[in-house]
Amino acid sequence: MPLHRSTKIVATLGPASSTEAQIVALAQAGVNVFRLNASHGTQPEHALRYARIRAAEDRLGRPIGVLLDLQGPKLRVGTFAYGPVDLGIGDSFRLDLDRRPGDRKRVALPHPEVFASLEPGHDLLLNDGRIRLRVLACGADFAETEVIAGGTLSDRKGVNVPGTALALTALSEKDRSDLAFGLELGVDWIGLSFVQRPEDIEEARALIGDRAHVMTKIEKPAALPTLDRIIELSDAVMVARGDLGVELPPEDVPGLQKRIIRLSRAMGKPVIVATQMLESMIAEPTPTRAEASDVANAVYDGADAVMLSAESASGRYPVEAVAMMNRIVHKVERDPLYRRIMDAEHPHPEATAPDALTAAARQIAETISAAGIVTFTTTGSTTLRAARERPTVPILGLSARRETARRLSLAWGVHAVWTDDVQNFSEMVGRAASAATAAGIGRTGQPLVVTAGVPFGTPGMTNSLRVVTIDAEDEPPAAPAGAARQTETV
Repeated sequence: MPLHRSTKIVATLGPASSTEAQIVALAQAGVNVFRLNASHGTQPEHALRYARIRAAEDRLGRPIGVLLDLQGPKLRVGTFAYGPVDLGIGDSFRLDLDRRPGDRKRVALPHPEVFASLEPGHDLLLNDGRIRLRVLACGADFAETEVIAGGTLSDRKGVNVPGTALALTALSEKDRSDLAFGLELGVDWIGLSFVQRPEDIEEARALIGDRAHVMTKIEKPAALPTLDRIIELSDAVMVARGDLGVELPPEDVPGLQKRIIRLSRAMGKPVIVATQMLESMIAEPTPTRAEASDVANAVYDGADAVMLSAESASGRYPVEAVAMMNRIVHKVERDPLYRRIMDAEHPHPEATAPDALTAAARQIAETISAAGIVTFTTTGSTTLRAARERPTVPILGLSARRETARRLSLAWGVHAVWTDDVQNFSEMVGRAASAATAAGIGRTGQPLVVTAGVPFGTPGMTNSLRVVTIDAEDEPPAAPAGAARQTETV
């Protein structure tokens, strides 16, 4: 991971980026987390990609996170008997459960849950929002509609129901199969699609347990009334602007993006901004200026990560897209305005000892110009608290659990390291100094701020803060006990 970049990069793998050499090249260009999109490709294809990610991880010597993004329920119309139909403004059009091929007067919508949720006056969006139908009359198995915005409709195009919470679970049968596959594989994050209510996350977590972390995709307007609770129940959040933009007016999405990022940061949950960030680089070697500004604005907003989808999965320039995103992020983070924004929006620490110590660690590190903040963590919570503070110095997240180090690769400003466990303070201090030197975060004579929990290995027990100075002996790979001077204990 480039140590001088705090905002992380997530890249989707696909036909353009599935060989081990390509995965290594993407990671070297700046990818911290790879996304496996369950909407495309087969389970054996994803298993092969996962194995190659782990081979690249071993080759590069740093933790790499893996996100399995579930498809979620997909609402689609049926087929047409004589090919695509043109719907004009003012036309009447019927949707029903009759599975016979449709015509320009009707088509099947094989989802009774949709009809159960409809009322006259509701709108339906078809074909990614290009066609808008208004419900005039409806029942348990039909909806008579008027075309408000026309267009061409063909087989199995998608359907959205804006402003309506559907009686659908977030996990389809395909999702359950993909979820079991991903957990067996060992992915670090499960991307949960179609979340409408907090209960959707609770249902998924009951199946996932502690085998992976839950990343909730905010893509349905129905989730917005309970957004605070949804973020609270999640381990991380994705702002899925593409789907949000179908059901919401485009002018609403930028403000909502900022709101979701702000809430996620306040709760200490990593947040990703996704969809169409460098879309033109699917076919072109450089992005538009508007796309570059879009990536930059997500970084200015304080997102933990920005994401590439088709740009890296099926585009012609996957490595170039990552390198471009890396350069944009790097440039923004060196703008004095960026630092002023981060400093102005520090969330208030909770009234707990771990939060108080972590806030103090940032203040001390900045006051003494420390080389970095070192956190020892079992579950990742200590390190995520440090990332929530958005310090001006790097965060070195050390964990004896490889899965924790991989999950921390998503967090803002964190250089995650998988290391042997420590048994006492002297060993902790030596390991911290050696790891910082090996990572290029610090050098001889520089101070480090170290936080940990005592007794060691106890989750959620951040209760110790020390300032240490790196000694000349702290050269990788050696990690001698007591290799750094302890200059202060809190």
